[in-house]
Amino acid sequence: MDLKCIFSLAILVSQISLSSTQNVNVVIQGETSIGETDDNFVCATLDWWPTEKCNYNQCPWGKAGLLNLDLKKKGLINAIKAFNPLRIKVGGSLQDQVVYGVGGVKNCPNFMKNKDIKVTFGLNALLGRNRSQIEKGLWVGDWKSQNARDFMKYTISKGYKVDSYEFGNQLSGAGMGASVEAEQYGKDIVVLKNLVKELHPDPETQPKVLGPSGYYDEKWFNSFLEVSGHAVVDGVTHHIYNLGPGDDPNMITKIQDPSYLNQVAQTYKGVLNIVNKFKPQSGAWFSEFGGALHGGAKDLSPTFADGFWQTLIGGNYALLNTTTSIPNPDYYGALLWHRLMGSTVLAVTQESNPNLRVYAHCAKKKPGISIIFINLSKDSSFNVTLSNYEHQSRNSRSTDVTKPEFRGSKDREEYHLAALAGNIQGQIVFLILPTPISIAAHSIVYVTIRDFQAPACA
Repeated sequence: MDLKCIFSLAILVSQISLSSTQNVNVVIQGETSIGETDDNFVCATLDWWPTEKCNYNQCPWGKAGLLNLDLKKKGLINAIKAFNPLRIKVGGSLQDQVVYGVGGVKNCPNFMKNKDIKVTFGLNALLGRNRSQIEKGLWVGDWKSQNARDFMKYTISKGYKVDSYEFGNQLSGAGMGASVEAEQYGKDIVVLKNLVKELHPDPETQPKVLGPSGYYDEKWFNSFLEVSGHAVVDGVTHHIYNLGPGDDPNMITKIQDPSYLNQVAQTYKGVLNIVNKFKPQSGAWFSEFGGALHGGAKDLSPTFADGFWQTLIGGNYALLNTTTSIPNPDYYGALLWHRLMGSTVLAVTQESNPNLRVYAHCAKKKPGISIIFINLSKDSSFNVTLSNYEHQSRNSRSTDVTKPEFRGSKDREEYHLAALAGNIQGQIVFLILPTPISIAAHSIVYVTIRDFQAPACA
Protein backbone atom coordinates (compact mmCIF):
# COMPACT_ATOMS: atom_id res chain seq x y z
CA MET A 1 0.00 0.00 0.00
CA ASP A 2 1.06 3.59 -0.50
CA LEU A 3 1.98 5.73 2.45
CA LYS A 4 0.86 9.28 1.73
CA CYS A 5 2.30 12.53 2.97
CA ILE A 6 4.43 11.03 5.71
CA PHE A 7 7.98 11.16 6.98
CA SER A 8 8.15 14.68 5.73
CA LEU A 9 10.88 16.49 7.62
CA ALA A 10 12.28 17.21 11.01
CA ILE A 11 13.39 20.75 11.23
CA LEU A 12 14.62 21.06 14.78
CA VAL A 13 17.62 23.12 13.74
CA SER A 14 20.45 23.35 15.39
CA GLN A 15 23.31 24.22 17.59
CA ILE A 16 26.81 23.66 16.28
CA SER A 17 28.71 23.82 19.52
CA LEU A 18 31.28 22.03 21.64
CA SER A 19 29.72 18.66 22.43
CA SER A 20 30.64 15.03 22.89
CA THR A 21 31.05 12.99 19.72
CA GLN A 22 29.90 9.41 19.24
CA ASN A 23 30.72 7.02 16.42
CA VAL A 24 27.62 5.43 14.90
CA ASN A 25 27.23 2.72 12.29
CA VAL A 26 24.05 2.95 10.23
CA VAL A 27 23.01 -0.20 8.34
CA ILE A 28 20.89 0.30 5.23
CA GLN A 29 19.08 -2.59 3.61
CA GLY A 30 19.23 -1.62 -0.03
CA GLU A 31 18.05 -4.92 -1.42
CA THR A 32 14.31 -4.57 -0.87
CA SER A 33 11.76 -1.82 -0.36
CA ILE A 34 9.71 -1.64 2.85
CA GLY A 35 7.13 0.77 1.45
CA GLU A 36 6.28 3.60 -0.88
CA THR A 37 5.47 7.25 -0.28
CA ASP A 38 3.62 9.61 -2.56
CA ASP A 39 6.32 11.04 -4.81
CA ASN A 40 4.72 14.48 -4.50
CA PHE A 41 4.10 14.04 -0.81
CA VAL A 42 4.99 17.59 0.34
CA CYS A 43 1.57 19.05 1.02
CA ALA A 44 0.52 22.50 2.20
CA THR A 45 -2.75 24.18 3.08
CA LEU A 46 -4.18 27.58 2.24
CA ASP A 47 -6.63 28.23 5.06
CA TRP A 48 -9.90 30.15 5.35
CA TRP A 49 -8.68 32.23 8.33
CA PRO A 50 -10.65 35.52 8.48
CA THR A 51 -9.20 38.81 9.69
CA GLU A 52 -10.96 38.27 13.04
CA LYS A 53 -9.08 35.00 13.69
CA CYS A 54 -7.08 36.69 16.44
CA ASN A 55 -5.12 39.80 17.28
CA TYR A 56 -2.38 40.37 14.68
CA ASN A 57 0.17 41.10 17.41
CA GLN A 58 -0.45 37.63 18.88
CA CYS A 59 -0.93 35.57 15.72
CA PRO A 60 -1.29 37.37 12.41
CA TRP A 61 -3.09 34.47 10.72
CA GLY A 62 -5.96 36.57 9.41
CA LYS A 63 -3.59 38.38 7.08
CA ALA A 64 -2.60 35.00 5.63
CA GLY A 65 -6.13 33.69 5.24
CA LEU A 66 -7.11 32.71 1.72
CA LEU A 67 -9.66 35.54 1.56
CA ASN A 68 -7.02 38.18 2.37
CA LEU A 69 -3.90 36.69 0.80
CA ASP A 70 -2.23 38.37 -2.17
CA LEU A 71 -1.86 35.38 -4.49
CA LYS A 72 0.13 37.47 -6.98
CA LYS A 73 2.90 38.23 -4.50
CA LYS A 74 6.23 37.41 -6.15
CA GLY A 75 7.79 35.79 -3.08
CA LEU A 76 4.79 33.49 -2.65
CA ILE A 77 4.78 32.50 -6.32
CA ASN A 78 8.52 31.77 -6.39
CA ALA A 79 8.37 29.75 -3.16
CA ILE A 80 5.67 27.50 -4.64
CA LYS A 81 7.42 27.17 -8.00
CA ALA A 82 10.58 25.88 -6.32
CA PHE A 83 8.81 22.62 -5.47
CA ASN A 84 7.40 21.95 -8.91
CA PRO A 85 4.98 20.44 -8.00
CA LEU A 86 3.60 21.24 -4.55
CA ARG A 87 0.25 19.74 -3.58
CA ILE A 88 -1.91 22.50 -2.06
CA LYS A 89 -5.17 21.94 -0.24
CA VAL A 90 -7.46 24.95 -0.62
CA GLY A 91 -10.00 25.33 2.17
CA GLY A 92 -8.88 24.77 5.70
CA SER A 93 -9.97 25.61 9.17
CA LEU A 94 -13.50 26.95 8.71
CA GLN A 95 -14.49 24.56 5.95
CA ASP A 96 -17.52 23.08 7.73
CA GLN A 97 -18.94 26.61 7.80
CA VAL A 98 -18.22 27.30 4.11
CA VAL A 99 -21.05 27.66 1.61
CA TYR A 100 -19.94 28.37 -1.94
CA GLY A 101 -21.71 31.22 -3.73
CA VAL A 102 -22.70 29.20 -6.79
CA GLY A 103 -25.89 27.58 -8.05
CA GLY A 104 -28.94 28.57 -6.04
CA VAL A 105 -27.03 30.15 -3.16
CA LYS A 106 -27.94 33.85 -2.89
CA ASN A 107 -26.73 34.68 0.60
CA CYS A 108 -23.01 34.24 1.38
CA PRO A 109 -22.36 35.95 4.74
CA ASN A 110 -18.79 36.79 5.70
CA PHE A 111 -16.98 34.78 8.36
CA MET A 112 -17.60 36.19 11.81
CA LYS A 113 -15.76 35.38 15.03
CA ASN A 114 -17.96 33.07 17.10
CA LYS A 115 -16.76 31.22 20.17
CA ASP A 116 -19.39 28.49 19.67
CA ILE A 117 -18.27 27.53 16.16
CA LYS A 118 -15.58 24.91 15.60
CA VAL A 119 -12.80 25.21 13.01
CA THR A 120 -12.57 22.47 10.39
CA PHE A 121 -10.89 21.11 7.26
CA GLY A 122 -12.18 19.89 3.86
CA LEU A 123 -15.66 19.99 2.31
CA ASN A 124 -18.44 21.09 4.64
CA ALA A 125 -19.76 17.81 6.06
CA LEU A 126 -22.27 19.46 8.42
CA LEU A 127 -24.54 20.95 5.75
CA GLY A 128 -28.09 19.66 6.21
CA ARG A 129 -27.49 18.26 9.68
CA ASN A 130 -28.89 19.47 12.99
CA ARG A 131 -27.58 19.39 16.53
CA SER A 132 -28.78 16.39 18.49
CA GLN A 133 -31.30 17.16 21.21
CA ILE A 134 -30.04 14.17 23.18
CA GLU A 135 -26.23 14.05 22.90
CA LYS A 136 -24.10 17.16 23.24
CA GLY A 137 -21.83 17.85 20.27
CA LEU A 138 -23.48 15.24 18.03
CA TRP A 139 -24.89 16.32 14.67
CA VAL A 140 -27.61 14.16 13.11
CA GLY A 141 -29.34 13.84 9.74
CA ASP A 142 -28.25 13.28 6.16
CA TRP A 143 -25.59 15.40 4.49
CA LYS A 144 -26.94 17.97 2.04
CA SER A 145 -24.80 17.68 -1.09
CA GLN A 146 -26.36 20.34 -3.35
CA ASN A 147 -23.79 23.07 -2.59
CA ALA A 148 -20.93 20.62 -3.18
CA ARG A 149 -22.55 19.66 -6.50
CA ASP A 150 -22.88 23.30 -7.57
CA PHE A 151 -19.30 24.02 -6.57
CA MET A 152 -17.94 21.05 -8.52
CA LYS A 153 -19.95 22.05 -11.59
CA TYR A 154 -18.53 25.57 -11.27
CA THR A 155 -14.92 24.33 -11.12
CA ILE A 156 -15.57 22.11 -14.15
CA SER A 157 -17.05 25.02 -16.11
CA LYS A 158 -13.93 27.08 -15.38
CA GLY A 159 -11.59 24.26 -16.34
CA TYR A 160 -10.04 24.09 -12.87
CA LYS A 161 -8.34 20.84 -11.98
CA VAL A 162 -9.11 19.53 -8.49
CA ASP A 163 -6.88 16.75 -7.15
CA SER A 164 -9.15 15.60 -4.31
CA TYR A 165 -12.10 16.40 -2.06
CA GLU A 166 -11.80 15.77 1.67
CA PHE A 167 -15.04 15.24 3.55
CA GLY A 168 -15.32 17.31 6.73
CA ASN A 169 -12.86 17.96 9.51
CA GLN A 170 -12.40 16.43 12.96
CA LEU A 171 -15.89 14.96 13.15
CA SER A 172 -14.76 11.39 13.93
CA GLY A 173 -15.07 9.79 17.36
CA ALA A 174 -15.87 12.44 19.97
CA GLY A 175 -14.94 15.10 17.41
CA MET A 176 -13.52 18.53 18.10
CA GLY A 177 -16.57 20.54 19.12
CA ALA A 178 -18.83 18.54 16.78
CA SER A 179 -19.16 14.90 15.74
CA VAL A 180 -21.12 12.66 13.38
CA GLU A 181 -21.81 8.97 13.95
CA ALA A 182 -19.59 6.65 11.94
CA GLU A 183 -22.41 4.84 10.14
CA GLN A 184 -23.94 8.12 8.98
CA TYR A 185 -20.54 9.43 7.89
CA GLY A 186 -19.94 6.25 5.90
CA LYS A 187 -23.28 6.59 4.08
CA ASP A 188 -22.64 10.25 3.30
CA ILE A 189 -19.16 9.77 1.88
CA VAL A 190 -20.71 7.24 -0.53
CA VAL A 191 -23.01 10.07 -1.68
CA LEU A 192 -19.95 12.28 -2.20
CA LYS A 193 -18.16 9.54 -4.15
CA ASN A 194 -21.16 9.02 -6.43
CA LEU A 195 -21.36 12.77 -6.99
CA VAL A 196 -17.69 12.94 -7.98
CA LYS A 197 -18.09 9.97 -10.35
CA GLU A 198 -21.19 11.51 -11.93
CA LEU A 199 -19.56 14.88 -12.62
CA HIS A 200 -16.11 13.45 -13.43
CA PRO A 201 -16.86 10.24 -15.36
CA ASP A 202 -13.30 9.88 -16.69
CA PRO A 203 -11.35 7.77 -14.14
CA GLU A 204 -8.09 9.32 -15.34
CA THR A 205 -9.11 12.85 -14.27
CA GLN A 206 -11.52 11.98 -11.47
CA PRO A 207 -10.71 13.74 -8.17
CA LYS A 208 -9.97 11.54 -5.18
CA VAL A 209 -12.35 11.31 -2.22
CA LEU A 210 -10.63 11.55 1.15
CA GLY A 211 -11.91 11.08 4.68
CA PRO A 212 -12.70 11.11 7.53
CA SER A 213 -10.05 13.74 8.35
CA GLY A 214 -10.23 13.43 12.11
CA TYR A 215 -8.59 11.97 15.19
CA TYR A 216 -8.21 8.21 15.25
CA ASP A 217 -10.85 6.27 17.16
CA GLU A 218 -10.63 2.52 16.50
CA LYS A 219 -14.33 1.69 16.85
CA TRP A 220 -15.43 4.74 14.83
CA PHE A 221 -12.92 4.16 12.00
CA ASN A 222 -13.90 0.47 11.81
CA SER A 223 -17.58 1.29 11.43
CA PHE A 224 -16.96 4.14 8.98
CA LEU A 225 -14.85 2.02 6.61
CA GLU A 226 -17.16 -1.00 6.88
CA VAL A 227 -20.22 1.07 5.94
CA SER A 228 -18.53 3.03 3.15
CA GLY A 229 -17.44 -0.21 1.45
CA HIS A 230 -14.82 -0.76 -1.23
CA ALA A 231 -13.72 1.67 -3.95
CA VAL A 232 -15.17 4.72 -2.17
CA VAL A 233 -12.49 6.28 0.01
CA ASP A 234 -9.33 6.90 -2.02
CA GLY A 235 -7.29 8.02 0.98
CA VAL A 236 -8.04 7.38 4.65
CA THR A 237 -7.09 10.66 6.29
CA HIS A 238 -6.49 11.29 9.97
CA HIS A 239 -4.99 13.97 12.20
CA ILE A 240 -2.16 13.73 14.70
CA TYR A 241 -1.06 16.46 17.09
CA ASN A 242 1.05 14.38 19.43
CA LEU A 243 2.61 17.37 21.23
CA GLY A 244 -0.69 18.74 22.52
CA PRO A 245 -1.46 22.48 22.59
CA GLY A 246 1.16 24.91 21.32
CA ASP A 247 1.19 26.92 24.57
CA ASP A 248 2.49 23.97 26.61
CA PRO A 249 5.47 25.28 28.66
CA ASN A 250 7.13 21.86 28.30
CA MET A 251 7.12 21.97 24.49
CA ILE A 252 10.90 22.34 24.12
CA THR A 253 11.43 19.26 26.30
CA LYS A 254 8.87 17.19 24.39
CA ILE A 255 10.30 17.83 20.96
CA GLN A 256 13.75 16.67 22.09
CA ASP A 257 12.56 13.50 23.83
CA PRO A 258 12.72 10.50 21.44
CA SER A 259 10.69 8.26 23.76
CA TYR A 260 7.87 10.81 23.82
CA LEU A 261 7.95 11.26 20.04
CA ASN A 262 7.89 7.50 19.49
CA GLN A 263 4.50 7.18 21.22
CA VAL A 264 2.76 8.42 18.09
CA ALA A 265 3.80 5.24 16.26
CA GLN A 266 1.07 3.29 18.06
CA THR A 267 -1.61 5.59 16.70
CA TYR A 268 -0.34 5.22 13.17
CA LYS A 269 -0.10 1.43 13.51
CA GLY A 270 -3.76 1.39 14.53
CA VAL A 271 -4.77 3.37 11.45
CA LEU A 272 -2.56 1.22 9.23
CA ASN A 273 -4.11 -2.01 10.51
CA ILE A 274 -7.64 -0.77 9.84
CA VAL A 275 -6.70 0.52 6.39
CA ASN A 276 -5.14 -2.84 5.50
CA LYS A 277 -8.29 -4.57 6.72
CA PHE A 278 -10.84 -2.49 4.80
CA LYS A 279 -9.08 -0.28 2.27
CA PRO A 280 -5.62 -1.67 1.38
CA GLN A 281 -5.77 0.12 -1.99
CA SER A 282 -6.44 3.50 -0.39
CA GLY A 283 -3.46 4.21 1.78
CA ALA A 284 -3.20 6.05 5.09
CA TRP A 285 -2.85 9.82 4.77
CA PHE A 286 -1.92 12.39 7.40
CA SER A 287 -4.11 15.31 6.35
CA GLU A 288 -3.06 17.25 9.44
CA PHE A 289 0.14 16.60 11.36
CA GLY A 290 1.48 19.80 12.82
CA GLY A 291 2.99 18.57 16.07
CA ALA A 292 1.24 21.11 18.29
CA LEU A 293 -2.42 22.12 18.25
CA HIS A 294 -3.80 25.63 17.75
CA GLY A 295 -1.32 26.88 15.18
CA GLY A 296 1.83 25.37 16.65
CA ALA A 297 4.14 26.76 19.31
CA LYS A 298 4.96 30.46 19.22
CA ASP A 299 8.61 31.29 18.43
CA LEU A 300 9.35 27.62 17.76
CA SER A 301 9.78 26.10 14.35
CA PRO A 302 7.44 23.13 13.70
CA THR A 303 10.64 21.20 14.15
CA PHE A 304 10.01 17.69 13.18
CA ALA A 305 6.86 16.89 11.25
CA ASP A 306 7.59 13.16 10.94
CA GLY A 307 4.62 13.26 8.63
CA PHE A 308 2.56 16.30 7.86
CA TRP A 309 0.24 18.39 5.84
CA GLN A 310 1.59 21.80 6.69
CA THR A 311 0.19 25.30 6.36
CA LEU A 312 1.70 27.17 3.45
CA ILE A 313 1.42 30.56 5.12
CA GLY A 314 0.00 31.74 8.47
CA GLY A 315 0.21 30.45 12.06
CA ASN A 316 3.32 29.26 13.85
CA TYR A 317 4.05 26.24 11.66
CA ALA A 318 3.86 27.66 8.15
CA LEU A 319 6.42 27.20 5.42
CA LEU A 320 6.42 30.94 4.68
CA ASN A 321 6.45 34.05 6.85
CA THR A 322 2.97 35.54 7.08
CA THR A 323 3.98 39.15 6.37
CA THR A 324 6.93 38.84 3.99
CA SER A 325 6.46 35.39 2.37
CA ILE A 326 10.14 34.78 3.16
CA PRO A 327 10.73 31.06 3.82
CA ASN A 328 10.77 29.85 7.42
CA PRO A 329 13.32 27.15 8.41
CA ASP A 330 10.82 24.37 7.66
CA TYR A 331 10.61 25.47 4.04
CA TYR A 332 14.21 24.48 3.38
CA GLY A 333 13.81 21.09 5.02
CA ALA A 334 10.66 20.41 3.00
CA LEU A 335 12.31 21.55 -0.23
CA LEU A 336 15.38 19.36 0.31
CA TRP A 337 13.20 16.34 1.04
CA HIS A 338 11.08 17.02 -2.02
CA ARG A 339 14.09 17.28 -4.33
CA LEU A 340 16.28 14.51 -2.86
CA MET A 341 14.09 11.78 -1.38
CA GLY A 342 12.42 9.36 -3.80
CA SER A 343 9.25 7.38 -3.17
CA THR A 344 10.86 4.00 -2.33
CA VAL A 345 11.53 3.54 1.41
CA LEU A 346 14.49 1.45 2.62
CA ALA A 347 14.94 -0.26 5.97
CA VAL A 348 17.48 1.38 8.31
CA THR A 349 19.05 0.08 11.52
CA GLN A 350 20.87 2.25 14.05
CA GLU A 351 21.11 1.03 17.64
CA SER A 352 23.72 3.35 19.08
CA ASN A 353 21.64 6.28 20.25
CA PRO A 354 17.86 6.98 20.16
CA ASN A 355 18.52 10.70 19.67
CA LEU A 356 19.74 10.05 16.13
CA ARG A 357 16.80 9.43 13.80
CA VAL A 358 17.58 8.11 10.32
CA TYR A 359 15.35 7.68 7.26
CA ALA A 360 16.55 6.30 3.91
CA HIS A 361 14.89 6.36 0.49
CA CYS A 362 15.98 5.67 -3.03
CA ALA A 363 17.27 8.93 -4.44
CA LYS A 364 14.70 10.92 -6.38
CA LYS A 365 17.13 11.22 -9.27
CA LYS A 366 18.67 7.80 -9.88
CA PRO A 367 21.02 6.17 -9.18
CA GLY A 368 21.75 5.92 -5.47
CA ILE A 369 20.05 6.56 -2.13
CA SER A 370 19.17 9.62 -0.09
CA ILE A 371 19.28 9.71 3.71
CA ILE A 372 18.09 12.20 6.31
CA PHE A 373 19.77 12.28 9.74
CA ILE A 374 18.01 14.14 12.57
CA ASN A 375 19.91 14.79 15.78
CA LEU A 376 17.56 15.52 18.69
CA SER A 377 20.39 15.80 21.20
CA LYS A 378 21.65 19.19 22.35
CA ASP A 379 24.86 17.68 23.78
CA SER A 380 26.03 14.94 21.39
CA SER A 381 27.37 14.94 17.86
CA PHE A 382 27.67 11.82 15.72
CA ASN A 383 30.24 10.61 13.22
CA VAL A 384 28.41 8.21 10.91
CA THR A 385 29.65 5.24 8.91
CA LEU A 386 27.33 3.40 6.51
CA SER A 387 27.01 -0.33 5.94
CA ASN A 388 25.05 -2.09 3.22
CA TYR A 389 22.96 -5.01 4.45
CA GLU A 390 22.29 -7.84 2.03
CA HIS A 391 20.25 -11.00 2.32
CA GLN A 392 21.88 -13.75 0.22
CA SER A 393 20.51 -17.17 -0.60
CA ARG A 394 22.74 -19.92 -1.98
CA ASN A 395 21.90 -23.63 -2.36
CA SER A 396 18.77 -23.23 -0.20
CA ARG A 397 20.87 -21.76 2.58
CA SER A 398 20.20 -18.19 3.74
CA THR A 399 22.80 -15.95 5.26
CA ASP A 400 22.59 -12.34 6.40
CA VAL A 401 25.62 -10.30 5.48
CA THR A 402 26.52 -6.82 6.64
CA LYS A 403 29.18 -5.40 4.39
CA PRO A 404 31.99 -3.30 5.84
CA GLU A 405 31.79 0.47 5.97
CA PHE A 406 30.67 2.08 2.72
CA ARG A 407 32.45 5.38 2.22
CA GLY A 408 30.57 6.59 -0.84
CA SER A 409 33.18 9.18 -1.72
CA LYS A 410 32.78 9.16 -5.49
CA ASP A 411 29.61 11.16 -5.79
CA ARG A 412 28.08 12.39 -2.54
CA GLU A 413 25.89 15.40 -1.88
CA GLU A 414 25.41 16.71 1.67
CA TYR A 415 23.23 19.46 3.09
CA HIS A 416 23.48 20.36 6.78
CA LEU A 417 20.82 22.57 8.36
CA ALA A 418 21.80 24.40 11.54
CA ALA A 419 20.34 27.32 13.49
CA LEU A 420 22.06 30.67 13.89
CA ALA A 421 24.05 30.72 17.16
CA GLY A 422 22.36 27.47 18.18
CA ASN A 423 19.00 29.19 18.74
CA ILE A 424 16.45 26.53 17.86
CA GLN A 425 13.64 29.03 18.47
CA GLY A 426 15.01 31.42 15.86
CA GLN A 427 13.95 31.95 12.26
CA ILE A 428 17.39 31.85 10.61
CA VAL A 429 18.90 28.60 9.39
CA PHE A 430 22.34 27.95 7.91
CA LEU A 431 22.90 25.57 5.01
CA ILE A 432 26.38 24.03 5.30
CA LEU A 433 28.08 21.60 2.88
CA PRO A 434 30.94 19.75 4.70
CA THR A 435 32.82 16.66 3.56
CA PRO A 436 32.46 14.04 6.34
CA ILE A 437 29.09 12.68 7.47
CA SER A 438 29.16 14.35 10.85
CA ILE A 439 25.85 15.11 12.58
CA ALA A 440 26.20 18.09 14.91
CA ALA A 441 24.01 18.53 17.99
CA HIS A 442 20.53 19.79 17.16
CA SER A 443 21.00 19.52 13.41
CA ILE A 444 19.56 17.87 10.33
CA VAL A 445 21.65 16.36 7.54
CA TYR A 446 20.54 15.27 4.09
CA VAL A 447 22.93 12.94 2.24
CA THR A 448 22.62 11.55 -1.29
CA ILE A 449 25.08 8.83 -2.33
CA ARG A 450 25.06 7.99 -6.02
CA ASP A 451 27.31 4.92 -5.93
CA PHE A 452 25.59 3.11 -3.05
CA GLN A 453 24.49 -0.26 -4.43
CA ALA A 454 20.79 -0.63 -3.64
CA PRO A 455 19.01 -3.16 -5.90
CA ALA A 456 15.62 -1.88 -4.72
CA CYS A 457 16.49 1.46 -6.32
CA ALA A 458 17.58 0.10 -9.69
